[in-house]
Amino acid sequence: MYNNERKQVLTDKDRQTKAISLTALCILLCAAIMFSLTACGSTDNSASAKVTQATESKPEPQEADTEKSAETAESNDIGNGKKVYFAGPMFNQSEKDFNLKITNVLEEYGYEVFLPQRDGIEAAMLEGKTEEELIKMIFELDAGEVQKADILFMNIDGRVPDEGACVELGLAFSGGKRCYGFKTDTRAVESGLDINPMISGAMIKIFKNYDGDQLVEEIKQYLSENEL
Repeated sequence: MYNNERKQVLTDKDRQTKAISLTALCILLCAAIMFSLTACGSTDNSASAKVTQATESKPEPQEADTEKSAETAESNDIGNGKKVYFAGPMFNQSEKDFNLKITNVLEEYGYEVFLPQRDGIEAAMLEGKTEEELIKMIFELDAGEVQKADILFMNIDGRVPDEGACVELGLAFSGGKRCYGFKTDTRAVESGLDINPMISGAMIKIFKNYDGDQLVEEIKQYLSENEL
């Protein structure tokens, strides 16, 4: 009987030991699983943080850059169209009449012409202005129109070409405009040179005829076959 009781006690202790072992094993397994889940979550959060940081650090297009691109596109269009700045002397009625006649020809063939004597500052706007104000108003308007034009068309008549027109030619040439001229005057700059090379060298073509009416017809003929 004693042996039977002893065996029963040992069996109970074995069961308790096994139960404790199983409990400990379960705890260890749960801990391992929790650790794995925590580690995975940390890795995912780190990866997400890196993606978020990379996205946030990517520079967005600035408004100034957009405006600059628009200005660049607009400036690239200048020089490829049909806007003409008409340069030349306009100090007497004869000069003004001939300038207008050439302008009408250009407009007849689809060119948009800025003729200062017609489209520039009105005389009424100049009244009461100081010399400095007049210079600023006229220069800014005419220089601005040269910059906006695609083509400069210049009257080269005179003992020497008009000084203001020469400045406008320089602005146009340096700005990549297409430059043309016309001349009916028989006076030459020097022997062997009808026009100063610094002027003719900037021109794509110069129409020359000492007869004004024939010159107009030559320009018409050219425009009917070519674009400026």
